[in-house]
Amino acid sequence: MLSRLLPLLLIALGAVFQLFTPTQLTGTPLFVAAPLMAAPLFTRWQTVGFGCLALAAAVLLHLVAGSVWESVATQHLATELATIAFATAIAVLLNTVVDRGREQLASAREVAEAAQRAVVPTPADRIAGLRVAARYEAAQRDALIGGDLYGAQDTPYGVRMLMGDVRGKGITAIETVAVVLGAFREAADQQETLADVARRLEHALARESAGRTAADAGEAFVTCVLVEIPPGRQTVRTLNRGHPPPLLLDGGGRVTALTPRAFQLPLGLSDLDPAPHEPDSWPFPADATLLLYTDGLSEARDAAGTFYDPVDRLRGRTFPTPTRLLNTLADDVRHFSGDLTDDDMALLAAHKPGPRPVH
Repeated sequence: MLSRLLPLLLIALGAVFQLFTPTQLTGTPLFVAAPLMAAPLFTRWQTVGFGCLALAAAVLLHLVAGSVWESVATQHLATELATIAFATAIAVLLNTVVDRGREQLASAREVAEAAQRAVVPTPADRIAGLRVAARYEAAQRDALIGGDLYGAQDTPYGVRMLMGDVRGKGITAIETVAVVLGAFREAADQQETLADVARRLEHALARESAGRTAADAGEAFVTCVLVEIPPGRQTVRTLNRGHPPPLLLDGGGRVTALTPRAFQLPLGLSDLDPAPHEPDSWPFPADATLLLYTDGLSEARDAAGTFYDPVDRLRGRTFPTPTRLLNTLADDVRHFSGDLTDDDMALLAAHKPGPRPVH
């Protein structure tokens, strides 16, 4: 907001400088700077307006000095006006270039976000009796899309979900997202255990990395958490591959972080720890909600540098639907961080409805 006052401030400073300094000194440099400063901040016609205001100020100052009809002063005034007019023309050209760049950036961002939505589609709002909601929040200061991903589907083994975060951003990350999600959709429906699903994702990621350079392949890894909710059972199984632990919100406002017994290495790094791992099991009672998220949530910071703590922020609160939970959470993160996040954030919630009241 203060930056938008700068052109007016420059004109005012130029007038004060010219009024209270010797006659051989003028405020022309400040008048020239005013439209140039306005160019990236205002519209084209507003930029022209600041240039006209600077021209008017220069003429008015010569009138006040009573020298506008003197030949020498008139020559000086003509030079000043020509300089300001030329600077205004340059400012208009600069404004056109800046506007065109903004349009191109906005278009690129829209295309990128459309690609993100196409690769990571929103799951159905009801899956095998669960109410499901998903949300993707792009970083405010980032012109590139990230590699956050999520998926949820009904399978012969229950509802299976995936939340993950690919290292890096841009097209390479989106390619990895497409590979991992494609492998998940197939493996979740065919593989009997979450450990088997994770192995299929590892194989798919290894095939995708084989076509990259050695440097890129060495950096291709994905943190993720796999979730399974077996049919007819009040349990949830999780297999965590270096990802922030899911949260379980019960119907009374209690929040539990589903921290695994031991964190495993992300997908793509299993060669460093090839030992098999079993999933963790947790109670999943009726009227509870399971929340999966990426580190764009847990690593958001306020002005003092304090990290956002979703457990603390959600404790004691209840939400009628998973959509309400995600909307509230996204608004709370923006308010906490002052709307200045530097990482994308993906959210996925599954609510297990309680028994219907008997009338």
